[in-house]
Amino acid sequence: MRALLAMVASAALAACATTGESLATDTGMDAIADDYVLLQLTIGEKESGYIDAYYGPDVVRNRAVSDAAGQSLPQLSARALALRDRAAGLLRTSGGERSLEQRRARFLVAQLTAAITRLQMLQGAKLSFQDEAQGLFGVRPETPALSSFDPVIAEVDRLVPGSGPLWQRVDAFKKQFDIPADRLKPVMDAAIAECRSRTLARIAMPAGERFELALVTDKPWSGYNYYQGDYHSKIEVNTDLPVRLDRAIDLGCHEGYPGHHVYNVLLERDLVKGRGWREYAVYPLYSPQSLIAEGSANYGIDLAFPGDDAVAFNTRVLAPLAGLPTADVARFVALNQMTEKLTSARYTVASRLLAGDITEAEAADLLQKYQLESPERAAQSIRFIKTYRSYIINYGLGQDMVRAHVEAAGANQEAKWRRMEQILSEPTLPEDLLAH
Repeated sequence: MRALLAMVASAALAACATTGESLATDTGMDAIADDYVLLQLTIGEKESGYIDAYYGPDVVRNRAVSDAAGQSLPQLSARALALRDRAAGLLRTSGGERSLEQRRARFLVAQLTAAITRLQMLQGAKLSFQDEAQGLFGVRPETPALSSFDPVIAEVDRLVPGSGPLWQRVDAFKKQFDIPADRLKPVMDAAIAECRSRTLARIAMPAGERFELALVTDKPWSGYNYYQGDYHSKIEVNTDLPVRLDRAIDLGCHEGYPGHHVYNVLLERDLVKGRGWREYAVYPLYSPQSLIAEGSANYGIDLAFPGDDAVAFNTRVLAPLAGLPTADVARFVALNQMTEKLTSARYTVASRLLAGDITEAEAADLLQKYQLESPERAAQSIRFIKTYRSYIINYGLGQDMVRAHVEAAGANQEAKWRRMEQILSEPTLPEDLLAH
């Protein structure tokens, strides 16, 4: 794994006051979990999109609505600080260092650290890109000099020779793999079905797990999984820009199997229902949980389609189904794999844009040069960056960390899948991925 980060331990801070009435009657871990869920839902009433998923009791959601109406952001910050202090106290008395109870307590402390950071941001705190990522997601990313990516750009230039700007050549080559709009639904259905088949051959899923697929527009992202609870997801694919052939497998794995859908299903089955850990019924987007979710979803693509499997499936099934040529599929996939080496250049561009060091126009130019994006796709990237800010690190850095942890199990595919399942079904934090 590239040396891209320094892990930051989540330490408890003493709280000067407490606000809000506890839902629970005892002072143990379950009481903290109940208060945690209420707090997160209350913050979610203050910021649209803060809660990615919730499938707990409606009475708690209703209580959050009333709490939010009567409490200010500073009061919520005080609640979060006090709750983190309580969780940290149990962290010192909750069993062995690697016990599930200890990991449960560590998870709550880390998630509350993120909530405190997000509340500071909502109150106007200006954090650097790296400090924001550290506070929200528990990692400190590097922002490499853009010139360090010039050798990769030179490699791509050799793969896609010709005249004109490199991004134009790359975009022109890739356009031949744009899936026609009237073929997108059957292609996505076929891709998701294959992702599901490969995953279920390795990971047992509960009976009745299911998803719905919807094609949508006017979104800052390319795909999204809205987990509904009861082992049910709604997967949306954005069609503002043409969806390219490689994205069918990518989205099928990332949003579905073994990605977000499987992650949420296993957490619900094993932790929420299996252990009664209700804190996992709420998923705040701006938290270390997102690095695990996005990193495992991205690595899951390679795990489900190792080696040349993606080339073979695209050539044999998806390209014909889409009515696309098959002669250059291998070259197309190879190009996409090469441009993945440019992923962390996006962090540098984002950090400079969010700090106000460059304009949106300058950021678009840099994304065209160092992400090889068309003006339209660069504009969509900027919209995502402005919306989700340092969240972008979870895809590349998270993938690197999950890959390193899983592949430390060795070359055996069964062993890799077992490690992946552990990540998805246990109280996993970014720092746990460093323990190989």
